[in-house]
Amino acid sequence: MVKEIARQVEIPEGVTVSVDRNVVTVKGPKGELSRTLSYPDLEIRKEDLQVIVNSRVDRKRHRAMVGTLASHINNMVTGVTKGYEYRMKVVYSHFPIQLKAASDELIINNFLGERKSRSARVLPGTKVEIGKDEVVITGMDKENVGQTMANIEQATRVHGFDVRIFQDGIYLIDKR
Repeated sequence: MVKEIARQVEIPEGVTVSVDRNVVTVKGPKGELSRTLSYPDLEIRKEDLQVIVNSRVDRKRHRAMVGTLASHINNMVTGVTKGYEYRMKVVYSHFPIQLKAASDELIINNFLGERKSRSARVLPGTKVEIGKDEVVITGMDKENVGQTMANIEQATRVHGFDVRIFQDGIYLIDKR
């Protein structure tokens, strides 16, 4: 007897999902996302108003991958309907940090009084808005938005100083 493991992802109204072999494409009011999702012995299919990810193999790794791929599809659906927004706070004590958005990077000047500017890569599909002491990152793809946020946070890491005293940097404060 073969036990089948399956997870369903509901498709909300106004969103269309197409599955072509291993490529899942999700279209919604904010745009379109496409991604290749594959794993041996896993099947992704669309039935009515839901996407079903299932496996005929009952092993720990296959159960884990069924959940992972279903979560990826759910994140794509959320991205094209609501989008993702990360808010970051610019923290400095003595030297005011100056930010400038270029085409595909965020340039950080005067960090800890350094003369050389630092930069953080902004991934495609993400938009960075700079406020007075706040940075807002928005986009449809959760992974690109999260990686852009991580790039900005890593660009302002403090090296060679006690981080309990030198708390300057750009830090995540809110995810939506």
